[in-house]
Order: sequence, then structure tokens, then C-alpha cells
Amino acid sequence: MKSEAIRRLAVLTPFLRPERRPLWRPRRSEAPLGRLGDLEVRLASSVLEIRRAQALRYRVFYEEMAAIADFRTRQTRRDADRFDRVCDHLIVIDHARTRRPYFGLPEIVGTYRLLRREVAEEAGGFYSAGEFDLAPLMRRSPQLKILELGRSCVLPEYRNKRTLELLWHGIWAYVLRHGSDLMLGCASLEGTDPEKLALPLAFLHHHCRAPQEWRISPHGNRRVEMDLLPAEAIDAKAALRALPPLIKGYLRLGASIGDGAVIDRQFGTIDVAIVLPVAAISARYVGHYGADAGRHAVREAPKPEAAPLAAA
Repeated sequence: MKSEAIRRLAVLTPFLRPERRPLWRPRRSEAPLGRLGDLEVRLASSVLEIRRAQALRYRVFYEEMAAIADFRTRQTRRDADRFDRVCDHLIVIDHARTRRPYFGLPEIVGTYRLLRREVAEEAGGFYSAGEFDLAPLMRRSPQLKILELGRSCVLPEYRNKRTLELLWHGIWAYVLRHGSDLMLGCASLEGTDPEKLALPLAFLHHHCRAPQEWRISPHGNRRVEMDLLPAEAIDAKAALRALPPLIKGYLRLGASIGDGAVIDRQFGTIDVAIVLPVAAISARYVGHYGADAGRHAVREAPKPEAAPLAAA
């Protein structure tokens, strides 16, 4: 009982004393970016919603997958780092489902973390710069409007076309809103042994590498080679089956892969760099979502919801 009380206190304390975190930017009420039935996509509009997204990430990364939690992460049961304070958090909400202990609010079932270049430069850089050397790209393209995508996460029962389509609709609406030129980030293959992932890594190296102008490489001391098999030895169909759905989704959109991978032992993954120039996005997808992101746009005003006490 005592340990449970301590855990509850650790979870609730940030809600009770938000003024102790001055780096959290003020949030405003966010209009929905899109809807599909009971599902809605928009940006998180409060510290509470960001913490709920972090709790979702904990459930997936630490409880379902193999990420290793430190003491604070175990106590708060949230996946959090310093970038959360400056990022925008895209969330998918299911209005037909609620989850305790969040005051009967609709459950957050999917999330993405979005970081624009101008914000990153004020905050000390991009998250992916911890694994990949972004400096050459930044020097070559000082005016490029870059958007970093990260911490993609969806509950298992929502890993379907509807949820993923709504997430990508939200990203596309965000890209148009901010005039982004290039999306980048890290994507993961589960496992930390490159030999066991030789087929998908070699396939990405030989068939999906970015053009030189967009190519991103790991920092030298973290680099893991991807060309573990010769091109002629690769069974493309088997390699595609071995790729995570997220990476396959990026490739279908028109993304390419950096040169070299990184082992992330905390999360139990091997990470590759994703590079997606907005101009390279498949015309099929632009047409699907609409050049103005109008496909799932909300045509009527949302019903007002009572504000939770803890967000006050």
C-alpha cells in the first residue's frame, strides 16, 4: 500500500505544481485537424494532455516493447524527456472510449511528436541529432523549413488503417500550416543485433538510401553498417515483410533512408534515419488527403467539453 501511495503521488505531483516547470510553453485550445467517426486528431492543448500522451508512450514502449525504464520513468509511468517541453504533440482521441484516472475524458489512442526547426534551434537542437549528424544538412540548407517527427505510438487495438490515416492527415495539415519543406526523424527496427536484422537493413541500404543532398549519417562512434548482405542476395519480398509497418509507410509516402544505423539499447532497437522532402511525397497521397488537407477536415464546430480540474 505504501509503494502504491508513493507512485500515485509521483504521478499527481506535476499536475498540482505546474508552475515549477517554466519551460513548458503556454498552450491554447486546439481545433480538430480531422475526424473519422468517433476518432479525432488535433494538437494537445494542455500539460495534462501531453502527460496523457506520455503515458500512452510508456504503455507501448516500456510495457509492450523492450524499453528499459529508469527510476523516475517507472514511478511516473510516463515516457518523457526534455524535448517534450518544446514539441507540439499530435494526438488521436477516441470519443467513444474513456480511461481512468483521467476524469472520464476520451482516451488518447495515438500520438506523434512534432518539432520545427525554428523551435529546435532555440531549444538546443533536434532529438535525432543525438544519434545522427544533422550538421551537414543544416549547413547546406540554412533556410530549409525542417519538421522532425518522433515518438510515434498507437495502442495495439488501434493499429489499423483508420487511426494511421488520421495521424497522417494531422501531420499533413500541420505541414501545410507551417510551410514545412522537409520531414526527418528516426524509425526503429526491434532488436539490437544487426546480424539478425541483416535482411531488412541491407534492403534499405541498397534500395532506399537518400540522394546525397539529403543523406544523413550516424555520429562516427555510434555507426552500424547496413550493407550486411550483397544486393544480389536480397529477397525483396522477404525484406519488405521484415520491415516494421511504420518504415514501410514512410517508404510508400516517398521517404528515403540515411546512410548507416544506430543501436538504441534503452529502447531495444536499431534506428535508421528517415528523410522525406515534402516535394517528394507521392502525388497519390497528396491527392488522397487533399492539397489543402481537406479530406477529413472538420466541417462543423466540435461540442464543448468540460475542462478537467487537474488541468486548471
